[in-house]
Amino acid sequence: MTTRGSGPGRRDIIRLLGAAGVGAVGNGLLPAWARTQTAGLTRPEALSGEDIALTIGHAAVRIDGRPGHAVAINGTVPGPLIRLREGQNVRLSVRNTLKEDTSIHWHGLLVPFEMDGVPGVSFPGIWPGETFVYEFPVRQYGTYWYHSHSGLQEQEGHYAPIVIDPAGADPVAYDREHVVVLSDYSFMHPHLIFRRLKQQGGVFNYQKQTFAGLLAGRDQTLAERREWSRMLMDPTDISDVTGAIYTFLMNGRGPADNWTGLFRPGERVRLRFINAAAQTIFNVRIPGLRLTIVQADGQHVRPVEVDEFQIGNAETYDVIVQPTEDRAFTLVAEAVDRSGMARGTLAPRPGMTAEVPPLRERPLATMRDMGMDHGAMGHGPADAEGMDHGSMGHGADAPAPGMAAPRVRGSDVMGMEMDMLDASKAPQVKPGPGVQMIAPMPMDRTGEPGQGLESVGHRVLVYKDLVALEPNPDQRAPDRALEIRLTGNMERFMWGFDGRAFSEKPKPYAFRAGERVRVTLVNDTMMTHPIHLHGHFFELVHGPVGHMPRKHTVNVLPGGKVTFDMTAEAGDWAFHCHMMYHMHAGMFQVFKVRPAPGAAR
Repeated sequence: MTTRGSGPGRRDIIRLLGAAGVGAVGNGLLPAWARTQTAGLTRPEALSGEDIALTIGHAAVRIDGRPGHAVAINGTVPGPLIRLREGQNVRLSVRNTLKEDTSIHWHGLLVPFEMDGVPGVSFPGIWPGETFVYEFPVRQYGTYWYHSHSGLQEQEGHYAPIVIDPAGADPVAYDREHVVVLSDYSFMHPHLIFRRLKQQGGVFNYQKQTFAGLLAGRDQTLAERREWSRMLMDPTDISDVTGAIYTFLMNGRGPADNWTGLFRPGERVRLRFINAAAQTIFNVRIPGLRLTIVQADGQHVRPVEVDEFQIGNAETYDVIVQPTEDRAFTLVAEAVDRSGMARGTLAPRPGMTAEVPPLRERPLATMRDMGMDHGAMGHGPADAEGMDHGSMGHGADAPAPGMAAPRVRGSDVMGMEMDMLDASKAPQVKPGPGVQMIAPMPMDRTGEPGQGLESVGHRVLVYKDLVALEPNPDQRAPDRALEIRLTGNMERFMWGFDGRAFSEKPKPYAFRAGERVRVTLVNDTMMTHPIHLHGHFFELVHGPVGHMPRKHTVNVLPGGKVTFDMTAEAGDWAFHCHMMYHMHAGMFQVFKVRPAPGAAR
């Protein structure tokens, strides 16, 4: 994952921005598919066919009228839409004009591992001045995307959508479609963002609790604040990087630029949502319209009607809406911490707008997010009374890393002994400064909507709503089980799996090709982690047997756990948190899959 060159200097960036000029504002900076749509356009322009050429280089962009720098694909952010058909072959020639290495990972595509595009795992990367040709058969359909897996280029604009049409009839009926790529952009260089995250916990959180909030009764009580402070925990620490330095984009446009997609009243409009953000989970809704979810991570699901859904980094959802009124509707993609939003418009005619709702009250983490299910013990979700949190290993007298923490008194929690660093609950975890806590009572939270969405007053999608439309291709029972703990230290911005950062060179997780494995991810941190497995789809273990929803990325809520079944495919596959700065800080591993003994090679 190292680079062999340096990025652009200050003079290079100034020259690029100057070249952009006044005329570079607006649609001209965007690929055709991402521009505000014109009347009558029903399918976005795209690159297609068996031979596709892509160039990675520096570009100037304007976000809400302000000039900035980007690493772009074919000169645009997002890059060009690639449209393929299930069953075809494709060759993609990628030329690198940067002074550093680059790469492209075909997110969610089932490709030979040598074509997966992860430097240091599946190939050496694309060196400056070189061209690499990816070639593979297209084995699937649906909505996907592609992005850099080198350094922090994804944050700088190196991402774009993929749409693959099914070889047969599409079970989803629609009259018009729009691809909607959500992302986050900062005028601060991503390496500086990362350095500041390492220097100070919560450095970009400008929504901390205040004395005014205490008096107004909006936030925690004084007693609750005191207990959380003793644990060195901040209930407002929902996102590492926030709207304080981010502008949230919809198809490359900021909220003021207002991307617009057109419709004719009565049409069934398919919206292909892709979360290409580096560090932001979004909550998506369209006030005045119901949303019918028809696809998740490119896989058809039985239609489910909701008012809002949460989309984690790297997830995709296909949604059908059917506006019947001759008026505009606002597309709202609110950051999970509600520090800002991406915003666009669906309208019958260009230039129309609708009311943009204000940001909702920012959420607060609860004891449930710490892996303590008080609801199951007769307490409310956020009830902290009667618990000696100072003895949980987070106060001023916390034990040294690797040492056992004092236990909560049994009488404090319904007669149960429990502490926040109980190694017996996760013997595979390597203790040390990178492990701030072990969730004492992690729970399956796939039936919950996500932080801040518990009481919004309308229906929010949850994972347990998802049921695969087609039968699962492999319905065998698992051969074995594997538990992986998601660990971290939020104050020091240290992240890893089972207490180990990738820089420590831990042993890869080992599998045999073709074996069925039931994997349980347990989140021992107080942040949601969207976990992505390359080269595979896995089945979330719920719903009708044989129709469990298939995904390539899954949000694991704080203090929660997610269980999935997978069939191992031969190769070396990246497995990581898709929060880019979490991955960069160490939450990355490799699934090493080798042929079974005696299998033909």
